Amino acid sequence: MHTPPGSLYVVATPIGNLGDITQRALEVLKSVDLVAAEDTRHSGQLLSRLGIAAKFVALHEHNELQASPRLIADLQSGKNVAIITDAGTPAISDPGTLLVAAAHEAGIRVVPVPGASAVICALSAAGIVAPHWLFYGFLPAKASHRRTALQTLAALPYALIFYEAPHRITECVEDLAAVLGGERRITFARELTKLFEAIHNLPLAKAGAWLAADPNRQKGEFVLIVEGASVAASDEDQRQLRDTLTILLEELPLKQAAHIAARLTGIKKNTCYKLALDMRDDTAAKDVS
Repeated sequence: MHTPPGSLYVVATPIGNLGDITQRALEVLKSVDLVAAEDTRHSGQLLSRLGIAAKFVALHEHNELQASPRLIADLQSGKNVAIITDAGTPAISDPGTLLVAAAHEAGIRVVPVPGASAVICALSAAGIVAPHWLFYGFLPAKASHRRTALQTLAALPYALIFYEAPHRITECVEDLAAVLGGERRITFARELTKLFEAIHNLPLAKAGAWLAADPNRQKGEFVLIVEGASVAASDEDQRQLRDTLTILLEELPLKQAAHIAARLTGIKKNTCYKLALDMRDDTAAKDVS
């Protein structure tokens, strides 16, 4: 008798705060036959705290290619398998991609169980006005390769999002400033959802000194969000911005008007501020004359 294949569940787990586990994730992890885990000891402790007893199989960056065929065979025999990593969503700068691809190739149902993701967590709290963003993941560890990678991204008009480890954060930020320019702003999102969570925004030109001023700022896992390259506003965008500022400047101080105009139009705050200054100066000159 043919046994229908099981399902592969891609299950997100908390990135720090245990309370971020979803009800659905709990139900899936309790019901599956196997849990493929990046670190079975770490995941064993996590599931134990959640009151779940599971049968684990190791699946990490060093064995995923070899372990995937065995798990595909388990799935084809009818077993349900969940894949989890040490934190966050599997296959997002974490193991899992090869197994998921193999499951699709074998015609096995792949079921995402969404939850915590450091990149989405950071982006939601960064206050980035730009509607478009690009998640790069980890930059190369070697400085020359890292700068080459950044050069390919330098002209993109999207917010750029990176993961970075604490032992490379200083040199990474130095390269970001050198290649992308110190005038762009960077958001540091560190230890998200954990006890020492911190989110800080400043120009790249000042970022190195800010990190060096307090060694604690260099600790923990980082999400870095860097402002995208400036794009010249179209004539229509300029008209819209001028109309918006005309209304706002009637009621608000210049700096606040520029900030709100940037949020409403998506045009960079510096551009809005400069135009607001010009408009104010033009108005003052007309009043004098």
